[in-house]
Amino acid sequence: MPPSPPHARDPVALAQALIACPSITPTEAGALTCLEEHVRPLGFRCQRLPFDGDDSPPVDNLFARLGDGAPHLCFAGHTDVVPVGDESLWTHPPFEPVIADGKLWGRGASDMKGSIAAFVAASAQFLETHGAPKKGSISLMITGDEEGPAINGTAKMLRWMEAQGMRMDHCLIGEPSNPARLGDMIKIGRRGSLNMVLTVAGRQGHAAYPQHAHNPLPQLTALLSALHAMELDDGSEHFQPSNLEVVALETATPSM
Repeated sequence: MPPSPPHARDPVALAQALIACPSITPTEAGALTCLEEHVRPLGFRCQRLPFDGDDSPPVDNLFARLGDGAPHLCFAGHTDVVPVGDESLWTHPPFEPVIADGKLWGRGASDMKGSIAAFVAASAQFLETHGAPKKGSISLMITGDEEGPAINGTAKMLRWMEAQGMRMDHCLIGEPSNPARLGDMIKIGRRGSLNMVLTVAGRQGHAAYPQHAHNPLPQLTALLSALHAMELDDGSEHFQPSNLEVVALETATPSM
């Protein structure tokens, strides 16, 4: 097999190329195109999978596969990133990747363009050493909708794979689950989650006559305090105990 393109073999260079694409959800911004241009010369067959609808912005996705049949190892990831916020607070511009202090700086370096680049580089090195797989296949399932609603991304790609008769035997997800140092944790699954909205009704009234009104906020804070005091479970051998996170409080008090 001919040598792979330089970027495909070099995870840092490829990560820099991906970081330079301002792919804030749901904008593709050239990130998937860049990735496709680097894996096609390796022999991957690429298919762009744009999905839309379901009250969610349209999203472009990429499925690339090398070889056929089982065993099928799939790498799942995403090229979209969260918004950058106030760019003046950044040490380095978010979409101008630089290496400084021994680290690669840029939006998505960790979550998770760096992981995608590492997988592609590992695939390129494997192919150069061993050639194309004589049995089985390797694939990339890359979405542009992980940091957003996550409706027109992975879920619909999985349904598309099922409709195509594709089945993965193993799936590696390159999320940066490394609390202390690179590689110190490998997840073997995913915890479930439950999202809920608590609504406490009140009754309007004048602050000078609280006995005629019902302020729901003290009851709500007491309820949240009681919920936080609960021990949901003890966790398991592979996962820490479940946790409760309050992410927003809103009142319906009209502006004066």
